Amino acid sequence: MSRDDATTNETAESIDTSPLDPADPDATPAVVAARSEGEPPDTAEIRDLAAAAGYAVVGEVTQRRREDPTYDLGRGKAEELMRLAADAGAEAVIYDGGLSPGQTFSLGDLLPSGTAVIDRPRLALELFADAADSRAADRQLELARLRYELPRLREAVARDASEDVRLQPEGDSRVLDVEKRIESAERALDEIADDRAARRAERRDAGLDLVALAGYTNAGKSTLARRLADEVDDPEFGDGGGPRDADRDDNGEGEPADRDGPLAVADRPFETLSTTTRRATVGGRRALLTDTVGFLDGLPHESVRSFRTTIDAIRAADCAVLVVDASDDRADLRRKLTASLSAIEATDGPVIPVLSKADEVGADGLAAAVEAYEDAVADLDPRDAPVVDALRPPVPVSVRDGTGLADLADAVADALPTATATVEAPNGGAAQAALSWAYDRGVVAGVDYGSETVAVELAGRPDVVAEAERRFADAPSS
Repeated sequence: MSRDDATTNETAESIDTSPLDPADPDATPAVVAARSEGEPPDTAEIRDLAAAAGYAVVGEVTQRRREDPTYDLGRGKAEELMRLAADAGAEAVIYDGGLSPGQTFSLGDLLPSGTAVIDRPRLALELFADAADSRAADRQLELARLRYELPRLREAVARDASEDVRLQPEGDSRVLDVEKRIESAERALDEIADDRAARRAERRDAGLDLVALAGYTNAGKSTLARRLADEVDDPEFGDGGGPRDADRDDNGEGEPADRDGPLAVADRPFETLSTTTRRATVGGRRALLTDTVGFLDGLPHESVRSFRTTIDAIRAADCAVLVVDASDDRADLRRKLTASLSAIEATDGPVIPVLSKADEVGADGLAAAVEAYEDAVADLDPRDAPVVDALRPPVPVSVRDGTGLADLADAVADALPTATATVEAPNGGAAQAALSWAYDRGVVAGVDYGSETVAVELAGRPDVVAEAERRFADAPSS
């Protein structure tokens, strides 16, 4: 009995013969394929991602077995996939996993002519392309796409060269061109990263704490960001509503962050590829709250590395809030949490995990989510993911009914870098100027006027408190 014959055959059960969504007549018919060595493949997420990218899934082929070096699937399943794609009129095969360049070309050669082979990393790039809305996002997407295409171009050149040696010089030129474009994109992103680092320094000098929200796509991150942000007056969290303040997107171009309403919330993954920043007040502290793009499992390290300027908003924050969907089953919660922590790698400040959607799971479900979270963290090696050492205890939260939001605000405030001091200076113009400077940066906790002096209690960012102390110490009597 062959290896393929020994595997489960789920094709008849997994073919979806329903018509394309009439609400989207432009959807591209596609067949989903997936393989795993352990449990039967779960195609729910890849189907959702495919739908978000404009595909209508008309069937699927799944298999449990070890990886085949030629097709990833076994030969028999690959031929089954070919027949299904032909019968269903599929224009694409969406593969739930990363295919090597050779596997991509081998599947493409086997499938009906004109059928595109789109693995999980390429599908993610398509979704990112729809969400790119700034110069920084475009640059990051370009770099990720070039890094994805380069090994496939090399494979294509090698295949062409094996058939006709005269194609080799032209192929080498194409490879060299992509390599140069990668270098150019890397330089451009280095400049953007430097600009953002300078902006973060300016904001901290102004007494603002930097808080970043991170999490797997559709974990409830943007909904939580909307609830935490100041000046949002739409309690139902629908589209639109609420005033538009003067804060700007973190893309370095001065574009409004609020394009479709304040911190727009949607069920669709990757609603934006830009980091969107809003003012927030956390435990009495003035903060800037940055909502970042959701993570996705199964992306190669090179693709994740291409989005460094976006992830840097998490890594360089004073405090990061990592949103984990408590309503996920145990396996999905572990998988998504591991993917998120692996992408972050390390942070400068502490990380507060939030178990979102706590109202949907009940007490038993929440206890199970906490256990799954703790098991996933315990399995991570801090040498591979130093962020593990920055994790604080998880906080259950329900945005819908407000449960846990006060606890989260307290946890964030406790995690922020804080210094306190009490200063006394002669009450005169210089002291009043120093007091005004401290008020502007939100570090005044209390003021006591004497007959000739003023005593001020300071609390806030250590560097800002230190500067306030210096200004009061330098204040001469009038």
